[in-house]
Amino acid sequence: MKFINVLSGLMLIGLQYTLAQQTRTEKDLLGEKQIPADAYYGVQTLRALENFQISGVKTNFYPDYVKAYAIVKLAAARANTEVGRMKKERMDAIEKACQAVIGGKYHDQFLTDLYQGGAGTSANMNANEVLANIALEMGGHKKGEYQFIEPHDDLNMGQSTNDVYPTAIHIVLILHNDKVIKEAELLAQAFHKKGEEFKNLVKMGRTEGQDAVPMTLGQEFHAFGSQIDAAIDALRKSEAYLYEVNMGATAIGTGLTASPGYAEKCVAQLAKLTGKPIVGPKDLIAATSSMQAFVMFSSAYKNLAVTLSKISSDLIFLASGPRNGIFEINLPALQPGSSIMPGKVNPVMPEVMNQVCYKAMGNDATVAIASRDGLLQLNAYEPVVATSIMESQALFYKLMPLFRKNCIDGITANEKVLKHYLETTVGIVTALNPVLGYEKTTELAKEALQSGKGILELIREKKLLTEDQIKKLMDPAALTGQKL
Repeated sequence: MKFINVLSGLMLIGLQYTLAQQTRTEKDLLGEKQIPADAYYGVQTLRALENFQISGVKTNFYPDYVKAYAIVKLAAARANTEVGRMKKERMDAIEKACQAVIGGKYHDQFLTDLYQGGAGTSANMNANEVLANIALEMGGHKKGEYQFIEPHDDLNMGQSTNDVYPTAIHIVLILHNDKVIKEAELLAQAFHKKGEEFKNLVKMGRTEGQDAVPMTLGQEFHAFGSQIDAAIDALRKSEAYLYEVNMGATAIGTGLTASPGYAEKCVAQLAKLTGKPIVGPKDLIAATSSMQAFVMFSSAYKNLAVTLSKISSDLIFLASGPRNGIFEINLPALQPGSSIMPGKVNPVMPEVMNQVCYKAMGNDATVAIASRDGLLQLNAYEPVVATSIMESQALFYKLMPLFRKNCIDGITANEKVLKHYLETTVGIVTALNPVLGYEKTTELAKEALQSGKGILELIREKKLLTEDQIKKLMDPAALTGQKL
């Protein structure tokens, strides 16, 4: 029994020793915390992990977001070195750490929830602590030996969360924008390709759901592509609002704790690192308190959402049927559409595109409200603004290639249906207005609807036009405004 007690005591001592070895002690103004020994983050990150277990979506969910923090910190370190405030050997250590993160390493250490209080302080400190400990370890030191490289004094030198956080958001949104635009361009090209494929298929155009005048199915699909082209142009133009960043503003825009010349050099380094024309603002206080750049950029994504939703709804309408709808086109059949109705196939890709578009529109509304409600010299709601726009970007980036491959590329036309509608429509009577006048053509349209006869049939019965006139005026191909 005595042996067992001695053994238990030794095991307890060993366990305590092991636990001690598995953690390190760090402290902040609120006291000490035990940090996992292998963690590159520190005490403030740990507090954030305890306080903000909200969405489960972490900073590293978006790799470019992690990369953006490393870019900002590297630009700041270089700028501080250029103005003589940071020693070159310290900057070299920080640069190695930042380049490692930019290259995709250590992303598992960027763990703060995207939803957080403190206007992004937790996210900024997560970056400061991780980069400091990476630099320490690369320099032959232990994690937490902050006398050599310190998260606040070195990684946050001349900075504040209030300029670092929005700048990092600007950069990640720019990086994501390039990727979204590329997918949007491929989607637009897919529509234009279908436009060429369908250019010889004449159909009736519709306004307000009613027969209007002839067009080609190709013109309709080219128009879809052109709408996306215009939305892409808006995405490009709105990106310019993000080029202006408030680095050097520090807490509220006065530049307190930043060295003279630092802001200009930091902005220049950001431009170099991103390859984008990053510039400083005319008024740092205004740039720190205002969210105009996010509002303008978000509105471009709302515009993309409205555009893609409108197109998706049009495709659903054109493919409705197959026996009791418009049924002018066929969408690829991807899956059975009902658990109870045999043979039913639903337009699932346009439907899911609509859902993403609705979400993006809602995200834009969130951006507007959050941007409005920030008080005085700082907006504390930047985290939800960042999360909303990044979510919209990610959803479009993921869905647009699927929409293109699984839907648009496989669309086919129902030529017999198109021809039938064209031959029986009353809408073609519009072409007679210049010859017979609006009143007479209205009478013809009314009689056609009542009798069930076609317009051309009535014209011939009443001998209103010669066959040569009919051929010239009523040729559907000529009515579309293009040579077929």
